[in-house]
Amino acid sequence: MFDIGWSELLLIGIVALIAIGPKELPTVLRTLGQWMAKLRRMAAEFQNQFQEALREAEVADLKKHVDDITSTAKSYANFDPVSEVRREFESTQQQIENAMVQPPSASPAGEPTAPRADPAPSADALPPAKAQAALPEPSPGAQPSAPAPASEPVGADAKPDAKPDAGDKPA
Repeated sequence: MFDIGWSELLLIGIVALIAIGPKELPTVLRTLGQWMAKLRRMAAEFQNQFQEALREAEVADLKKHVDDITSTAKSYANFDPVSEVRREFESTQQQIENAMVQPPSASPAGEPTAPRADPAPSADALPPAKAQAALPEPSPGAQPSAPAPASEPVGADAKPDAKPDAGDKPA
């Protein structure tokens, strides 16, 4: 600590023995030892208080961090995906109901527009027998249109001897 060697300690002891005297030297050394012990205890207390203050600061930081994590966890604990989906469905249902209840809006020309009905299925999506029945009837004053194309392949790819599939049973 003070970097004092044995020779320096021997010199200090001889000077103390001559200056203080042999009778009082033990009491002076005992008093000096007590003062040194008090200084060491005070230094140890200071270090302990300093370390305790550091621990309290760390504990306060840790407590704050734990509180933040706890609040985040509570927000996740309140997470209910079913209720959120239910709310979305209810809002969508409300929007649909409002759209159905509202009167038709006016077109730019000032005429009210009626809701469109679903169009008839196209003839291409129906089997050949039903496709002919689904075609609209021509009006009496209208020109006849070109006949509907045949659903059978024509040309080089045509197979005249083709057998009907098992699923195509005649009615």
